[in-house]
Order: sequence, then structure tokens, then C-alpha cells
Amino acid sequence: MSATEGTPAGTTCPPYPTGPVIVAIVGPTASGKTSLSLDLAERLDGEIVNTDAMQVYRGMDIGTAKLPVAERRGIPHHLLDTQDVREPATVAAFQGWAREVIAELRRRGAAPVLVGGSALYIRAILDRFEFQATDPEVRARLEAELAQVGSESLHRRLADLDPRTAGTLAPDNARRIVRALEVIELTGEPYGSSLPELEYVDPRTVQIGVDIDRPTLDARIEQRVHDMYDAGLVAEVEALLDAGLAEGRTASRAIGYREARMVLAGELDLDEARWRTIYATRRYARRQMGWWRKDPRITWLPFDAEDRVEQALAVVAARGASA
Repeated sequence: MSATEGTPAGTTCPPYPTGPVIVAIVGPTASGKTSLSLDLAERLDGEIVNTDAMQVYRGMDIGTAKLPVAERRGIPHHLLDTQDVREPATVAAFQGWAREVIAELRRRGAAPVLVGGSALYIRAILDRFEFQATDPEVRARLEAELAQVGSESLHRRLADLDPRTAGTLAPDNARRIVRALEVIELTGEPYGSSLPELEYVDPRTVQIGVDIDRPTLDARIEQRVHDMYDAGLVAEVEALLDAGLAEGRTASRAIGYREARMVLAGELDLDEARWRTIYATRRYARRQMGWWRKDPRITWLPFDAEDRVEQALAVVAARGASA
């Protein structure tokens, strides 16, 4: 599969062949995952597989911190710019796309280096995770209700039905709240019971986490958001609205893009949009770390360690030798 092709949802993924170790770089946004992934891909003769749910969208460049082609060191990147902003990028669809890419890379002897901030998507790719059925009528009814009463009301309902799942979702995470309520209605079981077990599809898999202290991360996030707005995020969003961003069930909910739309609508001034984006991004980073800290399989490396590449390579080598 090339970097501009996808696998339709529901496609059966071929089993992974024996091949190079699958490497996933995880950690909060702005922690330095991208540079580590490039370093490892160079040293492992690997290729990058994007696992950020928003970077699959064409035109969503500034607000997703998508790495420009000129900065990719000539390393092939997959699952970037594959979807129109109107199209959904569900966890199930992403699982199929990514697994097919990984299988193809390993058949060619290239090490897949996964990098991105979408924690559930990474888990769905790496772990044994069978998706429960969806019902378009139930989903449409819940989405209509969402439009009427708002996500906080549905979040309160989810808290009554499945407090554990509700505790992991922010009240404004409308898409996941609707999905959780859909699963509960269809199965009668908590949504959390459908999450993947901590069991890799292929034992030749390693996760390396970028460990960064909160003050440094907060400062990096603030600077990144200011840089995005200075680079033309509002203009990017204006162009994407003409391409159908507002109709996109996944793309429209991206942090920064919501706030920029409010600027264009006259609902926020630019300074308020910047600070709301910073706040939302910091909250998102906290949720990311809350998810990943529960996974004991991740080897955490200091973000500023001078030898972090060598440390990461040692982790990869150990996994390859033991699997």
C-alpha cells in the first residue's frame, strides 16, 4: 500500500508475516515523538506509519503539526493525506488501514515505526481488538439527540450507565460518547468491556514512550499553538470549510480547528481562540498520559536523554531477540 491509499472499513487484514519488530512511539502531543521516530526509522531501515487520527486528512496540516515533506529525511510516510475532510476515520477503519500497511512493510523487510497521539487507535492496531457491530439508525438517533441537548447531557447519561468509561472521556468528546452509548444500547454491556486487551497481535512489538515533565510539556504546547496560529491556522480552516470540514464527523472535532471556526464565525477573538486551544491541548495531553500510564508494556525514555536513540534501539533489539 502506498502512502495515499487506504483499506476500506471491514477489510480483513492479512496476518502479519515474520519480519522486523513493530515499533510504536507513544507519548503526549509536543513531547518529541516525531524526531525520535525519524531517528529510529533511519537506524532500523524502517518507514513511518502515522497513527494520528487527524493527520490522515488532506489539508489539515498546520493544526495537526503534520511534518512537511522536506523535513521527512526522505523516509517514506504512510497514512498521511489519505482522506477528504468529509470522510470519517473510525477506529475500525484505521485499524484496517494501518495493519495492511504494517503487513506490507514487513513483507518487504522494512521496520514499521508507528507514531502519533491517538492512543485508542494505536491500541486497536497493536492489540487483539475485535470491533462490535454498529447500527446506523441507533447512531443517527444519538447524533440527533446530541445536536439537541449537547455532549454534556449525553455524558451524564453515560456516567449513569457506564461510569468507568465516562470517567475516561471528557464531556466534550461527543464522538466517543455517542459511540459508547451506541455500544451499550446494542450489546447491553459497558463500552469498556469492548476495549482491547493488553495482548499484542504480534509478540514482535515494542512500545517506546517519550517521558516529559509537565511544566516543560505545557510550555511546549503553548509555543506550538502560538506557532500554529502565526503560521495561518485560521486561513487553513477557512479553506477547509469550503472543502466540507463542517460536515466531517471526525475532522471537524480536531482541537484548534473548532476554535478557529469560532474566530471565523465572529464568536471568538484571536487571542481567546489561542488560549482555548492551549487549554484544550493540555487537557488532551493529560488524557493521553492517563491512558498510556496504564500500559505496563511501554518502556519510557526521558525526552531529553542524549542517548535516547541508543536506549530505544536496545529495547527494540531485546524484543527481537526474545520473541
